[in-house]
Amino acid sequence: MDPAPEMEINSISFSSYLRLLRQNRNFRRLWTAQIVSEIGDWFYTLAIYSLLLQLTGRAGSVALALVLQVLPQTFIGPLSGVVNDRIRRKHVMIAADLARMLIVLAMLLVRSVSMVWLVYPLLLLETIMAAFFEPARSSVIPNITTREDVVLANTLSSTTWSMNLVLGATLGGLVAALLGRDAVFVLNALSFLASALLIRGMRFQEPHAELAAPLRAHDLVDYWPIVEGIRYVRRDFRLLATVFVKAGMFVIGPSWVVFTVMGHRDFPVRWHGLEPQRGAMLGMSLLLGARGLGALIGPLISASWAGHHEKRLRLGILLGFLAEALGYAALGGAGTLWLACTCVVLAHCGGSTVWVFSTTLLQLNTDDRFRGRVFAADLGFSMLTIAIGAYLAGLFLDWGVAARTVASVAGLLMLLPAASWACAMRSWKETPATAAAGTAD
Repeated sequence: MDPAPEMEINSISFSSYLRLLRQNRNFRRLWTAQIVSEIGDWFYTLAIYSLLLQLTGRAGSVALALVLQVLPQTFIGPLSGVVNDRIRRKHVMIAADLARMLIVLAMLLVRSVSMVWLVYPLLLLETIMAAFFEPARSSVIPNITTREDVVLANTLSSTTWSMNLVLGATLGGLVAALLGRDAVFVLNALSFLASALLIRGMRFQEPHAELAAPLRAHDLVDYWPIVEGIRYVRRDFRLLATVFVKAGMFVIGPSWVVFTVMGHRDFPVRWHGLEPQRGAMLGMSLLLGARGLGALIGPLISASWAGHHEKRLRLGILLGFLAEALGYAALGGAGTLWLACTCVVLAHCGGSTVWVFSTTLLQLNTDDRFRGRVFAADLGFSMLTIAIGAYLAGLFLDWGVAARTVASVAGLLMLLPAASWACAMRSWKETPATAAAGTAD
């Protein structure tokens, strides 16, 4: 694949996002579907983790839940990539949404300690559906936007994810405390239904599906498309390095477990007359809300600086890794809930920048017919390291290691992917057009 030329730096302003939403009906529907489903997801995640910690009393149960929410995406990724590169990704997203609606409703059956086991297979099934949905969503963005709007679309999607986290985590704690967990599960199921209906109304071309042969059952066990995808990525250093960027964000795994434990043990909200269990849930929701706030601020600031310039996108990834390292290292020493939230905001300003910029680089440098496989690999590698991080965090916490220590160590370990990416940047082979653009910058 010939390297794509650098794009000129264009100013990204608030009006640019409004223009994209106003003029692009397909993206507007995809964006609205993201809002309703992700707010429901955050309601649901908060309720699941709190339920497990309450019924089992073990941080390991929360870590296992997170592992089941992320690790299967690594193993199902090759199959997901093949499917997404053979059939319409729009249909993949609709089917995944409807399946997740039924899976979430089944969570209503968990009523006691004896039924806790049911949470785990249901989480596994939901994760498998997400493994098909997310690569499809990332892959269709270049099909429904112009090349110049790709970074806009990714930034808006990321900041929306962040705002959804702020709203979902904050409101989810209140809804669960006031209405109970059953209401949370029902609301999340309805959000998936709404998402499927919105995506159904999208109208756009999918060249990969129009040119591909019909998908047959034996194709699902044919490894040649996977091998073809591996060869495609390996022959382009930029692509190979960028596919592994999100895998460096393993701190996300420990953060879920640490936030849950810190909310219950270190930073419960103590309001007059509020039950301790509900105060702990609110403390956890504030930490999650801080994560969302940081993830909201990060891309808004960094995208306006990077514009459409690939060299700045690469530098932004490095700075993002360093911000994550600093934020989590400092979290371990935070003495109050508000200071802890500040550290989390800083960390996820960096983390969201890494996510948005790496996604944008992949979209700009991947052919449409390989995009499903590339994003399945991108997601799979990141989910693997997140799952490992979550499992180890739960293990150390159950061994008696303080949550603060786990947070600080996880932050310091983020210096490793930062150093690896810095080395990759030094050996980046630029085209003459790229070098000229960098000089002009």
